[in-house]
Amino acid sequence: MTNAGHRITDAHECSQLNELKIDMTGLNMLSGWTTNGDTIMVEQMPIFGGYTGGLEETAISDVATTLASFALFSGNFHLDGPIHIRWNVTTAKETLQVAAHAAAAIDANTDLLLANQYYPAGGPCTEMCLLETANQAITDTGSGRELLSGSAAAKGVVKDKTTGMEARIMGEAAIAAAGMKVSELNGIILKLLSKYESGFVKPPEGKTFQECYDVKTVKPTAEYLAVYDGAVQVLRDAGLPIKH
Repeated sequence: MTNAGHRITDAHECSQLNELKIDMTGLNMLSGWTTNGDTIMVEQMPIFGGYTGGLEETAISDVATTLASFALFSGNFHLDGPIHIRWNVTTAKETLQVAAHAAAAIDANTDLLLANQYYPAGGPCTEMCLLETANQAITDTGSGRELLSGSAAAKGVVKDKTTGMEARIMGEAAIAAAGMKVSELNGIILKLLSKYESGFVKPPEGKTFQECYDVKTVKPTAEYLAVYDGAVQVLRDAGLPIKH
């Protein structure tokens, strides 16, 4: 539309212009980071059950966007994190499958650095949270990911619901899984899934960081240490030779 020689932009065109500005801002930032020699991490989280569809389609989308993060955005490593559209977690059976197949395919054919982020349903100081986190660490390690980023307990959306104990079991589970056969790990993963999948309907809320730790010494409480030891025993019983 025009009025007295001046163009009037409608709402749709305004939206397109704003999107273009946002895109250009992102590209300008990437150019600056590349020029400075910064380490660039590109994050992307495909949604299983969303626009990408089921397992196969979401895995294909995951691979494509991972490759794009390096080819189009000069990423140094890629941070993944398939999310389940119903449970909003990365630890469900389907999202673990997507993450595993995508990583295994890329790892077998490239030397790209791959990472994954963690969103378990259970809150801190619960066995469910620790088992979810450990199970994803086993999956990531067995499928060739180099970096683990977690863990954001209680789906990463509740204030003060993240502690170092979740990261501890993530690391210890990954160390224990390293070098094991994929067939062995798959059996362990299925056993652990059976331990916590039913909890997605109403996951345990757990406790805040202040309730899980002595905030002055930054040491976990005896209660959380006991919960942790219980989760470690479950992992051992499932076949994972976790030491700590």
